[in-house]
Amino acid sequence: MKRSFRLILAAAVLVSLAACDAFRTLSDRNANTSLGKPYELIVVCAPQQWDGPVGETLRGLLGAPVEYVNQIEPSFDLLRILPRGFTNMATRHRNILKVVIDPSVPEERTSITAEYDWRAAPQIVLTLKGPSDAALLQYLAAHGRELVYVLEKAERDRAVDYAARYSEKHVAQAIEETFGVRMNVPKGYVLAKSENDFLWARYEYPTASQGFCIYTYPYTGPESLSRGALLAARNKFVGRIPGPSDGSYMTTSEAFVPDLRMFSLEGRTWTEMRGFWDVAGDFMGGPFVSFTTVDEASNRVFTLDCYVYSPKLNKRNFLRGVEHLLYMVRFPDAERPATAE
Repeated sequence: MKRSFRLILAAAVLVSLAACDAFRTLSDRNANTSLGKPYELIVVCAPQQWDGPVGETLRGLLGAPVEYVNQIEPSFDLLRILPRGFTNMATRHRNILKVVIDPSVPEERTSITAEYDWRAAPQIVLTLKGPSDAALLQYLAAHGRELVYVLEKAERDRAVDYAARYSEKHVAQAIEETFGVRMNVPKGYVLAKSENDFLWARYEYPTASQGFCIYTYPYTGPESLSRGALLAARNKFVGRIPGPSDGSYMTTSEAFVPDLRMFSLEGRTWTEMRGFWDVAGDFMGGPFVSFTTVDEASNRVFTLDCYVYSPKLNKRNFLRGVEHLLYMVRFPDAERPATAE
């Protein structure tokens, strides 16, 4: 199955494309499976553009450091290929960006064409085309962030789709029974603790760990969503996650002030808190991100709190993996999994 879209200069068109249900073709028996690692991007680009301002701009946009990880990691791992080398297995990569200079294209028609599942599935192929380097630079200056968003959402869609196909039923059932919320939990998570207002699940790797907890408490007004209230609630509940030594427990690091922002998904307002966690009484830590909303049906605060522990490996993909969990949550009043507005 193959689909293509043309992205004109309007950012709204780019965002509209990002909202498309793009990755639902894996059931096609004739489709090749895409290659490459998550957040890896092949850039098909001639030396003149890659070594000049266009390439510098693309590296700045797509290789920008991920926020709130313990070391510098790029948003995407960029693999540059010359146009003549873009053949065979390279065409089956999961994420592709082609940069094309075509003097016959009017400057005002500089755009990006997006094609899904071109040579494999799931796959996104973006073609940035314009008459000159200057036209491409002008386009990227206006819409570079939307370009990054489209690629990030493509990766997120794959994770959401995988969790829907291969959900960890035992954990998902415990979440629904405890909180009345449906959530597709990716395969591999194990239920570590379940109480009437708190649930903790974790995914253990040989040298890393991902985990999330869900907790609820009464909503007493707007002050319940203040920074201080959210931090106090977080430390109270994640303190139920034990550390490796006797008496140790998870808490929020005081070395960095967590960052807060508000956003909307499917008409529901969420507060995101992002920072670092520590273990009181031991030496462990890493990044965390929590998502909090008010469940008006029960007049309770609902929080999905996610963390990563990876002392020896890069953390970006682990962190992105737990960030995707939010898009697998569905409240009873929602008819479909959340997608960003």
